[in-house]
Amino acid sequence: MTSRIRASEAYVWIWLPGETEPVVAGRLTQDGERLLFTYGTSYRRRKSAIPIYEPELPLRQGLIEPLPGLSMAGCIRDGSPDAWGRRVIINRLVGAKAAEAEVPDITEVTYLLESGSDRIGALDFQESATEYVPRLKSEAPYEELLEAAERIEKGVPLTPALDRALKHGTSIGGARPKALIDSGDRKLIAKFSSSTDLYSVVKAELIAMQLAAACRLNVAPVSMIEAGGKDVLLIERFDRVKTHSGWQRKSMVSALTMLGLDETMARYASYEDLAEVVRHRFTGPKDTLKELYGRIVFNILCGNTDDHARNHAAFWDGKMLTLTPAYDICPQRRTGNEATQAMLIKGDNRMSTLAGCLAAAPDFLLGEDDAATIIEEQIATIAAEWDSICERAKLTETDQKLFAGRQFLNAYCIEGLIGHHALKNAFRDARAALSRRVFRRTSAD
Repeated sequence: MTSRIRASEAYVWIWLPGETEPVVAGRLTQDGERLLFTYGTSYRRRKSAIPIYEPELPLRQGLIEPLPGLSMAGCIRDGSPDAWGRRVIINRLVGAKAAEAEVPDITEVTYLLESGSDRIGALDFQESATEYVPRLKSEAPYEELLEAAERIEKGVPLTPALDRALKHGTSIGGARPKALIDSGDRKLIAKFSSSTDLYSVVKAELIAMQLAAACRLNVAPVSMIEAGGKDVLLIERFDRVKTHSGWQRKSMVSALTMLGLDETMARYASYEDLAEVVRHRFTGPKDTLKELYGRIVFNILCGNTDDHARNHAAFWDGKMLTLTPAYDICPQRRTGNEATQAMLIKGDNRMSTLAGCLAAAPDFLLGEDDAATIIEEQIATIAAEWDSICERAKLTETDQKLFAGRQFLNAYCIEGLIGHHALKNAFRDARAALSRRVFRRTSAD
């Protein structure tokens, strides 16, 4: 058990662009708190080889240390489990009641080797440099996955069958219970309701994602099913491509990695800096900037303040970056009006206001009028599509009253908005219309 907890070496395997089988790229070595990387000679000699990510891991000979201030390359950390996956691994290795703070000897290499192989992006981590042995999932009904998630939350040991069922999802980021699902020609991420939820968090995300799509943003397709009397949100994976010869995997990096930051520095991540990266390193920079700007606006209008830099990502082809579809757009619980975004919008401002969005417009190569048009169109779309999307989601009366005007179109959005009378009026009219319709519907019921 000790050797499993204190693993100090792992080999990085990668699916190269267009390929359906992985090849070994190099070796990770634990050096105190740091992870060092070395490319394999055979990989560097491949004509099709690409750097795992530049500038962090340029394709060159010799030992590569993390960038200054980092304990490991961000592109490697992107493939490591976050809070939920680590809880599952700790449960398996140490015990159901243990907390991560109580088990400091679990190395980052261990987390890489103990998490599922079907992780986000195109990397996996193995004990061998010559034989790839995927940590396969165990197919299980949604009801069993829900039961396993609930046991983890309660600190109850998993049965061997439930452990196998849940292990597949340990490599996904985030803090909420989830699992990876194969469904024929589709690969899905399943997000479960939590026992601690005070309202339907998964339905809030469903509605937000569908409204974002209605606002013509590029978002991952979502749907919802019911299992064991609970809602399960299904998100289509966009990092996998089905071909006649098998599944291809698309390399991805988070905005945190693009900005050269880690979790301890995440509070410094800013949209302003990300826009700079887009201008210089992305395909289609002008269209990408407009899309990213629209996502900032929508996050504010829907009350998603959890827009941290791991909730933005780009595909990496070895030379250029391309923005992925949006994901994890989930309105957060809100008791008052004032709110802040997880990422800075411009300068040191992170307040969840449309005024801040307008001030940042030049960073996205947008004039003030063009930016105002984007905002007005989103406001109008949210108001127009609200009824039909909430009806399809079977949103309860209680949650409709909670979401309308509180998470979605909260009055704080137009705080400090000087001038732009048409924009303020459009917002107020849309917010009032949402409230009236919710009130009429719930009164009639």
